[in-house]
Amino acid sequence: MSKDQDRAFFGHPGGLSTLFFTEMWERLSYYGARAFLFVYMTTAVSKGGLGMKAGSAGLVMALYMSSVYLLSLPGGWIADRFVGQRRAVTLGGIGIMLGNLCLALPGDQTFYPGLALIAMGTGMLKPNISTIVGQLYSKEDIRRDAGYTIYYMGINIGAFVAPFVATLVAQSDHFRALLADHGMDPNLAWKAGFAVPAIGMLFGIVQYLIGYRKMGEAGLHPTIPSDPKRAARDRIVLVAIIGGLAAIIGIFAGLDAAGILVLDKATIGNLFGVGLLIAAVGLFVGLYKTARNQEERKGVTAMIPLFLGAIAFFGVFEQASTTLSDYAERFVHREVVGIHLTSGGYQFFNAAFIILLATPFAYMWTRLAKSGKEPSAVTKFAIGMVLAALSFVVLVPTLSSISELDTLQKAAPKEQIDSIAPHLRVSGLYLVALYFVSTLSELFISPVGLSSMSKLAPARLAGMVMGTWFLATAIGNYLAGRAAGFSESRGYSFLVYTLIITSLVIAAILFLVAPMIKRMMAGKNKDGPADKSEKAEPDPLPAARALEQQ
Repeated sequence: MSKDQDRAFFGHPGGLSTLFFTEMWERLSYYGARAFLFVYMTTAVSKGGLGMKAGSAGLVMALYMSSVYLLSLPGGWIADRFVGQRRAVTLGGIGIMLGNLCLALPGDQTFYPGLALIAMGTGMLKPNISTIVGQLYSKEDIRRDAGYTIYYMGINIGAFVAPFVATLVAQSDHFRALLADHGMDPNLAWKAGFAVPAIGMLFGIVQYLIGYRKMGEAGLHPTIPSDPKRAARDRIVLVAIIGGLAAIIGIFAGLDAAGILVLDKATIGNLFGVGLLIAAVGLFVGLYKTARNQEERKGVTAMIPLFLGAIAFFGVFEQASTTLSDYAERFVHREVVGIHLTSGGYQFFNAAFIILLATPFAYMWTRLAKSGKEPSAVTKFAIGMVLAALSFVVLVPTLSSISELDTLQKAAPKEQIDSIAPHLRVSGLYLVALYFVSTLSELFISPVGLSSMSKLAPARLAGMVMGTWFLATAIGNYLAGRAAGFSESRGYSFLVYTLIITSLVIAAILFLVAPMIKRMMAGKNKDGPADKSEKAEPDPLPAARALEQQ
């Protein structure tokens, strides 16, 4: 790489600009479709939706969102061993684009294949593009953290803009009227909403390929083991995984055809949940058994409450795309301080608050660290879970109104209810407040969760620890999707109070085990303070680290 190219993008390698815009378009694509996906599935067929019940739509969201994170594990391994990160990102981007195109096609036949393509594409792109960023710099290059800051701003921008796809296209009354004025079916607005992320991802792929050479050798070559036997073993493992999945699908399809096991959505969802539980137990058993001494076994044991805390956090936080999307669609006024917002548009506020709060949080941790008052990592995690509970406490004053409105909506069309009892709809400021507190929770948890678990785990098992975090994220997303069934069958009051109580219980557990985990970390950092988060420099990239998990 020439000297000029090494400083071509705000004093950083020119390849960073390529990765910046690729990630920006990928996040815009993912969040753009996700912002209105649940509402699309639950909207009546006569209005262009799929006409699903909230529980069924939540189940689809559970499988889809959790698969995105689960597939990051094989996506990273395949890139490392077979195709390289660079080609994996290309394949992932193409998969995401084709998946959104499937969603945009007329009819419903390509809906589920489209979601599967997006999940597989994201699993290939997401873990590998971050790896390429690091490979642009040498290990000694002091620009690395600043480079990641710039890169993660692409995530911020994509997540910030994405909800406007719902507001301006998919759910826009103005756009629907425009289609009608030109003799087209207004219900095509949903399909146009899915087409926008596909076009955006196309732009991302084109500029990525144009900027290919800017990245030099970064991510270009897979890490093929020098030992031929080990390389052959990797190929065998890949074939075994693919064959095993095909066999499992074939077995269940055969059972379904024979009438022994009916593979409806509920059965598939339950089997998937059982699989996640088995994977979690198996992962920790594997970590424990591979521990070489008592100290390592203590570290693995201490990871369990953090793992459960991560599941609880993502289970609460990811309600944004399921139950909160439904809440905004059915119960909230469209006008917020004079601005018209669709239900999908409310998801804009999380990204906006992330951007606004990044600098204050970095400043706060710096001041607390200098004064020796910065809380430990686990304490931050516990505080984050308290904030997660408080984010739903915000909705408690609205529960009586939405309960009455929910009952009325089940007996008459929504539009008729709006004309009879418009006063029952609640102010959108409740959701804005919820997203503000939820963002505070995110900034307390996402930046420190994986860091804490990494300190506790044996260094040689760092890859498995990354898998543990992705698995916790996947389980949390699965639970967030399944929660829609609770809101449908037992009402929003039951769901809100369940989320509040669960978050507070997890917070209490974390506060109780914080001293024990502090001692575990002391064993991992014998040359430093008991918990480096108390004395060392704080993470200067809280918002970036938080959004990395998104």
